Amino acid sequence: MKLEVRVPTLSDSVASGTLLPWRKQVGETVSRDETLVDLETDKVILEIPAPASGTLIELRQKEGAVVKADEVVAVIETGENPVAAAPVERPAPPAASVTLSPAAPTQQASVPLPAAPAAAAAAAAGVPPGETRREPMSRLRSRVAERLVAAQHTAAMLTTFNEVNMQPVNELRQRFKAEFEVRHGVKLGYMSFFVRAVCQAMQQFPIVNAALDGTDIVWQGDVDIGIAISSPRGLVVPILRHAQTRPAAEVEAAIADFARRARDAKLTLEDLSGGTFSITNGGVFGSLLSTPILNPPQSAILGMHTIQERPVAEYGQVVIRPMMYLALTYDHRLIDGRDAVQFLVAVKAALEAPELLLQET
Repeated sequence: MKLEVRVPTLSDSVASGTLLPWRKQVGETVSRDETLVDLETDKVILEIPAPASGTLIELRQKEGAVVKADEVVAVIETGENPVAAAPVERPAPPAASVTLSPAAPTQQASVPLPAAPAAAAAAAAGVPPGETRREPMSRLRSRVAERLVAAQHTAAMLTTFNEVNMQPVNELRQRFKAEFEVRHGVKLGYMSFFVRAVCQAMQQFPIVNAALDGTDIVWQGDVDIGIAISSPRGLVVPILRHAQTRPAAEVEAAIADFARRARDAKLTLEDLSGGTFSITNGGVFGSLLSTPILNPPQSAILGMHTIQERPVAEYGQVVIRPMMYLALTYDHRLIDGRDAVQFLVAVKAALEAPELLLQET
């Protein structure tokens, strides 16, 4: 019996995807639920599995084809002695477009995973001095680029800054990290403190969690926080839902899970959909100060930065403290400067008296 392999259902926000290299070829046997090909969308990579065990007898679409939900991409024969159709011709990987340039520097290109062997090899070898190499952006990076440009055209973005003394958080982590890991099976990092501090500040300034829809203000009952994660494919922002109800251990476990699945390209469309606020941590790369860009339709985003020991004044004396700059970018069409500044001050205050942030909710 012949069975068609179809593109899985996509979300309303994803119209199509691009087929990556086929993992199986015509004539090969396949097992039920075995991945035949990966589908790259502008948000995630989805696996297209075999609907049953049998032999792959036809590939309807080539690698690189743009396909839509429910479109047939292959055919499997589940009976004995299957007759394979002519295989789809697989084009050779395109050669790198090389343009001689007298002043082109050597570059190490960033290639999304999973990548075709030729692309991966080219990236690993870099670009010879005096030459350039051209390659198309991945769908994910292209979509991120579109959204970032759109945000700057549609929102009145403004950024306010503050700094936080991280010594209280550091001392609390040092006191409880061993007990926390034994009790919860996850390490006590910094992000749970920031998530809990943001949720606490949202109680005083719910406008920061709201959004604009035309001429309406949409107030949110839940704080669904997008956590920006750098993955091999580019920046992804999975959503920590109902963050205001989650204790620190749940926050740390969820973020660790996001990081693992981002690395393995296992995040789902549901993981990346929605969100009312975002947190991005440039400090992991050494950033001292930056102005994050909004993730529409959200109205605010918090930027964390590297912790740096600096001299500060305390009670009339100069002391050395581990300090972090915080940046809050917000949509000034909705959020007044007073609310944005006071929200960031509330986040700072919560982090500098962090005992309550570790309490179970």
